[in-house]
Amino acid sequence: MENSYKFFENRDCRYFPCHKGLEELNCLFCYCPMYFKEKCLGNPKYSEKEGRSIKVCTDCTFPHRPENYDKIIQFLKQV
Repeated sequence: MENSYKFFENRDCRYFPCHKGLEELNCLFCYCPMYFKEKCLGNPKYSEKEGRSIKVCTDCTFPHRPENYDKIIQFLKQV
């Protein structure tokens, strides 16, 4: 897939690939824009730390799959 406004792959990043198992890794959402949403489209896990629940997205690949760009944009447009 070519780099565009919907897709960007940075093979020069020292963390690339940050998620295994993806043929094409979309780096556009390196920091997930849904992280601060209580419910997101991905599959986060939660852990307890100092009495607080922390969202852990380490194993989530949803924002890094090229086909999910439009779904994420639509989700973020919702109020």
